[in-house]
Amino acid sequence: MTSPAARTALDLTADLPLPALEELYRDLHRHPELSAREHRTAAGLADRLRAAGYETAEGVGGTGVVGMLRNGDGPTVLLRGDMDALPVAEETGLPYASETPGVMHACGHDLHITWLTGAADALSAGRDTWNGTLLVVGQPAEETGEGAAAMVGDGLYERFPRPDVLLAQHAAPGPAGLYAHSPGLIMSASTDVDIVVHGVGGHGSRPEATVDPVVTAAYIVTRLQTVVSREIAARESAVLTVGKIEAGARHNIIPSEARLALNLRTQSVEVRERMLAAIRRIAAGECAAAGCPREPTMTVGGSFPVTVNDADTDRRVAAVHGEVFGAGTVLDFGPVMGSEDFPFLAQGGLPYAYWFVTSTPAEVWDAAGASAGGDLMEQLAAVPSNHSPHFAPDLATVGPGVRTLVSGALEMFAR
Repeated sequence: MTSPAARTALDLTADLPLPALEELYRDLHRHPELSAREHRTAAGLADRLRAAGYETAEGVGGTGVVGMLRNGDGPTVLLRGDMDALPVAEETGLPYASETPGVMHACGHDLHITWLTGAADALSAGRDTWNGTLLVVGQPAEETGEGAAAMVGDGLYERFPRPDVLLAQHAAPGPAGLYAHSPGLIMSASTDVDIVVHGVGGHGSRPEATVDPVVTAAYIVTRLQTVVSREIAARESAVLTVGKIEAGARHNIIPSEARLALNLRTQSVEVRERMLAAIRRIAAGECAAAGCPREPTMTVGGSFPVTVNDADTDRRVAAVHGEVFGAGTVLDFGPVMGSEDFPFLAQGGLPYAYWFVTSTPAEVWDAAGASAGGDLMEQLAAVPSNHSPHFAPDLATVGPGVRTLVSGALEMFAR
């Protein structure tokens, strides 16, 4: 038997203005904006929320947008969509490709705002079917991990009611039409680390008169590859990436310093601290072995928290999604190594559910399957993923992505 939330969601989304929503998506995709600079995107979302009857505030935490719809007594439910794009040069060849050089919606946030807009309109139009307060949040700067905390720090929950539950979703690679839930840990923590190796510079013809930081940095990079493989238990999940190495300016000059930029992905505080300790030890050891004039400088920078769904909330949302979309559409593939700043909105331990909407076009997925020879993981690796210059979600996911938010919100209002 279908639940009232599922039936109502199907009713409210039966006649979605799909051409208009698809055009909104194409417009957002053409005009991507980097983190904390989402002025055009934010203004457009605010205008649409006002037109749908929401009390709307702009400039929350920088460029954040909040729409509030009071609809009698009941829970306060927050729906969040992130707005920022990435410094990626688009290579999709789409007719609506980015018109901003070097900037692209390569992570699907344009789709997230489209979904959020459609859900806000549908829930406003169907307000006679639910009671409570709906908060619709357009969040800036998710990619830098700063936006959610900035909105909270700017008085989000002093200016608006503190939510009883928060909901969010993300476009992901995989055959369009699946909804991935995990009633617990679903995304990992991320930590940035910067290391400066201090050497002694000089002429390339006289390396014996120098302490070459480039060679030392190379040894550090190589040795870091053993941190996960030799210092982290096999039952734990962790990733260490050296994303950038910079040194020198000319072919024949040995520089005085080299810089490394690292990123860690972990699923527990203990593993994170163990990895940071190993990085410090390795960097210091290699610099000492090279005879560097002083110890390396290590700075632990920005970080994202683990994303841990409230089990009861996620199971309820997953159940209503199964009713709305049918058997076999909801799955649990466990936690992934990607990271999110959405949990910062759940200040003080507010319950939330976060899930994935697969968005790879059928023809792209099928072509990858033919080349992968039936291996599902190879097939998944062969399709463009988030942050790829070829990432292009299927427009067929516009309607379903609205339904996921609408049905999830109605289930929470039914508490």
